[in-house]
Amino acid sequence: MAHAWRDSISLSDEQQLVRSSIRDVCSDFDAEYWREKDREEEYPSEFVDQLGEHGWLGILIPEEYGGAGMGTPEVVVMMEEIAASGGGFSAAQAIHGGIYNSVPLVKYASEEQKSELLPRVARGEVAIQAFGLTEPNAGSNSTAMETTAEKDGDEYVVNGQKIWISRVDASDYLVLMARTTPLEEADKRTRGISMFLVDLEEAYDQDALEIRQIPKTVSGFVHSYEMWFSDLRLPEEALIGEEGEGFYQVLDGLNEERLVIAAECVGLGEAALERGIEYANEREVFGQPIGANQGIQHPIADAYAQVLAAKQLVYAGAEELDDADRKDAGARANVAKYLAAEAAFAAADAAVQTHGGFGVAREYDVERYFREARLTRIVPISQQLALNYLGETVLGLPRSY
Repeated sequence: MAHAWRDSISLSDEQQLVRSSIRDVCSDFDAEYWREKDREEEYPSEFVDQLGEHGWLGILIPEEYGGAGMGTPEVVVMMEEIAASGGGFSAAQAIHGGIYNSVPLVKYASEEQKSELLPRVARGEVAIQAFGLTEPNAGSNSTAMETTAEKDGDEYVVNGQKIWISRVDASDYLVLMARTTPLEEADKRTRGISMFLVDLEEAYDQDALEIRQIPKTVSGFVHSYEMWFSDLRLPEEALIGEEGEGFYQVLDGLNEERLVIAAECVGLGEAALERGIEYANEREVFGQPIGANQGIQHPIADAYAQVLAAKQLVYAGAEELDDADRKDAGARANVAKYLAAEAAFAAADAAVQTHGGFGVAREYDVERYFREARLTRIVPISQQLALNYLGETVLGLPRSY
């Protein structure tokens, strides 16, 4: 791949090291690898294992626990590069949970939990890829969750259902959100929710967990599941942080993670542009490359402008996180996610259109990028929810829900 037009943003020495190292890892996994994984709906374990062997799954884990001790400015580089390498949004999502589900442990877990698990996560020996939040009756309104964890002596008993939980099949542990105080008894709807670390093998051994894969048309190699918990017994030490404060523990790292999602969208847009530019230069019609036609050239250039603008915002937002208050950081994170998803869609759409009939042929990959770009406008929050945040929290407009 030609990277010149992608490398216009100045990076710190540490970010340059990340970019170089991740590009080196990604160079071992070509377009056919990702094409086959998507076609066969097979998790890219070889790619994930290689990242783990190089220590990249522990990028956010402090050095004292065997991690790289880096931060959001470095993670946005890493995840953008993975997506842009040809793996797309799905390749980044294949490891996203493995990186971010360690963050609550770093911040809130007991010293025993941290010492036991984090070094193994950093070495790629143990995976905490799955995060159990979404429910059939509590999508964006997480505080309406119905899964409960009731105290029984020195244990918690979990019952309930989760949906759209990704990477369960690639995970040793699940970070689970459940109500420890019924909604009607909580002081606020955001209280009474707790965070737990669930050993999935133990849950299966108890015959207390059933899962079912959800058939879907996008991110075929990152599987999503429905989960049913039936009297799952967890020891007290499975609680992460303070009982009843789990919702706030999730919010604590939300802006950082949203910026990284935006970086993954940027990388997807870059991958789509790369393919579109390549085809526009190679394909000849009426004696000249189709890229000479403004009807082809302008949509690609327009998408590039959108991707570059979103990228600038993502990188600036990541650098300024520590200096921004929560409101400012939330605004930047939501704007970045909104614009990056729109830019990725514009790039993927332009790439498909550039390829004409071949735009829907699997061998050219842009149809996969288009499917993924459509997904980015829905997850992890919809574009409308991002706009709600900006309208109500930043612009002072009336609350709509």
